[in-house]
Amino acid sequence: MYNVLICDDEKDIVSALRIYLTAPDIAILEAYDGAEALEVIAANDIHLVLMDIMMPKLDGISAVSKLRESSNIPVILLTAKSEDVDKILGLNIGADDYITKPFNPMEVIARVRSQLRRYTQLGGIVRSDTILSVGAIELDTDSRTVTADGAAVNLTPTEYRILKLLMEKPGKVFSGNEIYTAIRNEDAFGTENIVAVHIRHLREKIEINPAEPRYIKVVWGQGYKIDGGERQ
Repeated sequence: MYNVLICDDEKDIVSALRIYLTAPDIAILEAYDGAEALEVIAANDIHLVLMDIMMPKLDGISAVSKLRESSNIPVILLTAKSEDVDKILGLNIGADDYITKPFNPMEVIARVRSQLRRYTQLGGIVRSDTILSVGAIELDTDSRTVTADGAAVNLTPTEYRILKLLMEKPGKVFSGNEIYTAIRNEDAFGTENIVAVHIRHLREKIEINPAEPRYIKVVWGQGYKIDGGERQ
């Protein structure tokens, strides 16, 4: 059973999403502002959050930022706007996906199912050696944990998938579109900026100095790669 939290200050939207997502394997919990959402998450085993951006008391951006201090559960932002700046802002603070209002019910269901599937299957590749290592970065595909220079690193599911993709083939250059397609299994047209945001956020967590990265490198005009420790 999956516990999905829907947080929006408009009760009609919460009701509509509850109707879309109600299923034998999904239990719906509700909140109507960011502060209430954090209380529900603290008191329950939540597997995914649908979070509106514009809310009273505590907005969705602030709520997700606070959530990411202690949890990597998937977050899908609900936004009334479709401009790239809104999508990038949400991804930059740790969200995993976004849905633009007004909602297409089938899209809502597909995106929620996709995030739940990814969250429960992280590290699902069977390997004789479950530790991926590049320089001082280690990723354990069994425990789904990452350490950098011996310190635990708290990654979102999307950041974890990108890092795992790069670490499985150190030195290989992946284009932004290739990264997006690999982690989301959908059309990557026009997604370079979205991938760049995830890469920047990932660097901030695993690099000592993100402005002079040792591991995740940009290959100008081609994409991204990970290698063993020389500064770019």
